[in-house]
Amino acid sequence: MNRRELLKNSALAAALFGLPVPQGGVTAKPVPERSLLDSEPETYWMRIRKEQFLLPDWRVFLNNGSLGVAPKPVVAAVTGYLNRSAALDMKDDEYPRWGYETLDAYRTEVAAYVGCNKDELALTHNATEGLSTIAAGIDLKAGDEVVMTDQEHPSGRSGWYLKKARFGVEVREVKIPLPPKDPGQLADLMISAIGPRTRVILFSGITSPTGLILPIRAICDAARAKGVIAVVDGAHIHGQMPVKISDLGCDFFVGSPHKWMFAPAGCGFLYVREEWLERLWPLTVTGGWDDQTLKAGRFMRLGTNNRAVLEGLMAGMHFSSDIGHDHVYARIHQLARMAFERARRLPYIEMLTPDDDRMYAGMVTFRVKKDGSRAWEIMRQKRMWSYMGEQIRHSTHIHTRPQDIDLFFGILEDTLGKA
Repeated sequence: MNRRELLKNSALAAALFGLPVPQGGVTAKPVPERSLLDSEPETYWMRIRKEQFLLPDWRVFLNNGSLGVAPKPVVAAVTGYLNRSAALDMKDDEYPRWGYETLDAYRTEVAAYVGCNKDELALTHNATEGLSTIAAGIDLKAGDEVVMTDQEHPSGRSGWYLKKARFGVEVREVKIPLPPKDPGQLADLMISAIGPRTRVILFSGITSPTGLILPIRAICDAARAKGVIAVVDGAHIHGQMPVKISDLGCDFFVGSPHKWMFAPAGCGFLYVREEWLERLWPLTVTGGWDDQTLKAGRFMRLGTNNRAVLEGLMAGMHFSSDIGHDHVYARIHQLARMAFERARRLPYIEMLTPDDDRMYAGMVTFRVKKDGSRAWEIMRQKRMWSYMGEQIRHSTHIHTRPQDIDLFFGILEDTLGKA
């Protein structure tokens, strides 16, 4: 392949994933030595951003919870596979568009990362697909009830409201106080909401609008004791905090690796507890849909697919391992705590995130009680990207710089004052 072709392919992949178009082939240096993290941590993380991501210096990105950023090794894995599959240069794989045998090995590695048995895990396109599979695939009748929080993502809520419209299933939402007092209050609210007609309880392990961590195990244990199916939307969990699905006690779990696991958009995973593997109906079907020996593999037989994205998923997990998962988690929370401390200093800010490290990881949410339109306009001019609506949600990752947080709050203080 000549240089012009390489540039063209790299630029195309960059455009697909919302990344700056590179001026040359996408390559990444090895991550810095761990000793630098110990001796000069800020230098280490600044090198990670500069050397491992395509983010330009001018981009202030505080919205990882909506759109994850793929590092260079992931982009290289995706483009490399696109090139090889286009040339049919796949020595041991006759089906480069999917390849179930190869993906079975990938499932083993993903299952080890998320903490479950491989036979209980299906690779999907995203969390929405997994949530839709669960809602459509569980048999419920008119009058059966689904309980959820009032902070669920539309992808989590909508499948059950569709079931309500079609089959008369009842849906009830539990209001979550902001900020909550402690995890026990949240557990009590959800458990006490379970009634005699409740068949399913759905909740996010980390809520999308606020980044609040719910006490997953306590809720799932209570649901199981009452014979209620527990569904956890885990789109924000893996990559943001250390969790093993097998420790949670849930019946179903979905993940969205593009947010926090460094994966490209277009991949997800679905966990189905062993006892549900033969009882859940698949959403998308092709040959083998009723082959129970496939276990959770029945839920990933989706026809022709873009396996390059899954190559990117694997590269993202390897990238995280190279840095060290614990170091990633610690940095994410360190930056979130920095944003929390800056926010609560200002008297016109109402904190929605509690001051309890057990209840948030990398996302901090608050309301600005003054007219912030001028501040938002300045931020747009400076190409700052955050989740700004009725409430502000900062979501930090290892590519976030402390000065990005300082710039955000500096603009607030310059336009709205410090008091």
